[in-house]
Amino acid sequence: MVKFLLISLVTGLLCRPSAAWALQAHGGVEGVYVHQMAHLFFAISMVLLIYWLRKRSLVSIRGWRYIQYAALFFIFWNGDAFVGHWLEELSGLIEYQRIGLMRISLSTAPGYEWLGPLYYLVKLDHLLCVPAMVFLFLGLRWLLRAEAP
Repeated sequence: MVKFLLISLVTGLLCRPSAAWALQAHGGVEGVYVHQMAHLFFAISMVLLIYWLRKRSLVSIRGWRYIQYAALFFIFWNGDAFVGHWLEELSGLIEYQRIGLMRISLSTAPGYEWLGPLYYLVKLDHLLCVPAMVFLFLGLRWLLRAEAP
């Protein structure tokens, strides 16, 4: 009976999703700055990973090559998220208001109308993050299944 209640509770919590946004918004400016620095640190780390994979000629092994592709997608994702956070929270050039479940009203500062389409584009950051995770998974799986020398 306790097992049934526990499973019911976990299932109930998992079946009550809340809104999930592609770009995470932050309350205070300090949090945004730290988060932006983390994106830069992660991107630089991925550049170093690619550098060392190439320097040690590990990209000739399929698993490491997939991990290199993952790192490349993570670099692009971090750049995309960095720009998205800057536009949304730091630039002051874009203001948006939610007017429905799946609709927002977007307004840009005069002379910066070109930022509207860019804002919509960077909100699609999952198109970079998901392939990165898939390549990371494939690379790790391939390395795990490969025989040790």
